[in-house]
Amino acid sequence: MAVIIEMPKLSDTMTVGTVVKWHKQVGDQVANGDVLAEVETDKATMELENFDDGYLLKIFVQEGEEVPIGSALAAVGEEGEDVEDASPAETAHVDQVETAETEEEQPIQLEQEQPVEKTGESEQVEQSAPPLPEDTDAGERILASPLAKKMALEKNLDLTKIKGSGPGGRITKKDVLAQADANAPAKESPAPPQPDANPDASPVASGVPTRTQAPSSGLLKEQMIPVSKMRSIIAQRLLESKSKIPHFYLQKEIDSQPLRLAREAMNERLAGRSSSEEKPLKLTLNDLILKACAETIKWIPDINTSWEGEQIRHHGNVHLAFGVAVEDGLVTPVIRNAESLDLTALSLEAKSLIDKARSKKLTPDEMTGSTFTVTNLGMFGIDFFSGIINPPNAAILSVGASVKKPVVDSSGNLRAGETMTLGLSCDHRLVDGAVGASFLKHLGETLERPASLLV
Repeated sequence: MAVIIEMPKLSDTMTVGTVVKWHKQVGDQVANGDVLAEVETDKATMELENFDDGYLLKIFVQEGEEVPIGSALAAVGEEGEDVEDASPAETAHVDQVETAETEEEQPIQLEQEQPVEKTGESEQVEQSAPPLPEDTDAGERILASPLAKKMALEKNLDLTKIKGSGPGGRITKKDVLAQADANAPAKESPAPPQPDANPDASPVASGVPTRTQAPSSGLLKEQMIPVSKMRSIIAQRLLESKSKIPHFYLQKEIDSQPLRLAREAMNERLAGRSSSEEKPLKLTLNDLILKACAETIKWIPDINTSWEGEQIRHHGNVHLAFGVAVEDGLVTPVIRNAESLDLTALSLEAKSLIDKARSKKLTPDEMTGSTFTVTNLGMFGIDFFSGIINPPNAAILSVGASVKKPVVDSSGNLRAGETMTLGLSCDHRLVDGAVGASFLKHLGETLERPASLLV
């Protein structure tokens, strides 16, 4: 008997998901553990894993479609087995009042509203929109996804003239986009330049300014890109953070030369311990900074708190989040109990989380529950910046690049040196200026004496 693959709930806040890409096609043989598709959630794009051996019999949701959790995505079963068409919403549980039939099964119709006065542009737009009849002339129902309906209205398209490619002839987003492209007027070819009446005439002599060839437009391209689920959540969370959390900012310039020299010495020692067949562990500056943060937070616990309305939560462990740039935005995987890890263990955990983030294999648990965040743009040559707090953290550390510059040493002599600027963004409801300054001071001292990380 065929098994229906449904849209899983991959995070606590997830209510809908979008199928980004199918890795298997109808008729392909699949096994337990195979990746069937990529699904975009409210936090990241993740892989949809198969748990049954058999063949991919049908795909109910096309690439780019958004459906509620629990919706039927595909069917896996024995080769040649018949599977009935299923609307993606048939198995979904939607927390709203519904009629006996799902929205997918209902004919498209416009609700009757009381007439209101309309003037200007809004009236013209409504009058120019094509009618969406309840039934076609043949009495057949029009099946379309909610996204396809919305896009058809926005693009002024008549759904009765669009052929659906989904299950049972269902109109999808892809069908609407294809129809819109087909309706777009062809671009007119530029008229060839007309020759001058007097070919011997010089543009300068005739008073006509010369026109040089326009420079290349590089990667510029006029286009509209739909907002992805990840980008939407990033925008929502950052807006909430910046508008609801009273930020204040501190910064401190430190001597980063000892940190670089210590890292080089540690990596030499790690390389000497590795066998010829084993790839040696390489510590990064970010590993040392994460370790220094975990050690400093143990002695400045007020920085490791969360605001919970009528109470302040003090966390008993340091769960360090750090930013990782991915294709469609930024994710912040979390190193659990960072205060209990030695430097090599912390580095290995960070590298594992980075690999998972870039291969879209991070689980929701690996992206939630942080108590402090570190964001580093030094590898991009940024000298200094101030990060936006990652709720429910009390602060975020921003790390700039290590810059070679003249410095004054402890004896008052000018010498060639290296400096790095650290920025600390704090939630003023939780962290006072003195607490933030104390944390940044102790962190700077630790990074300027990196040998203290080994004890």
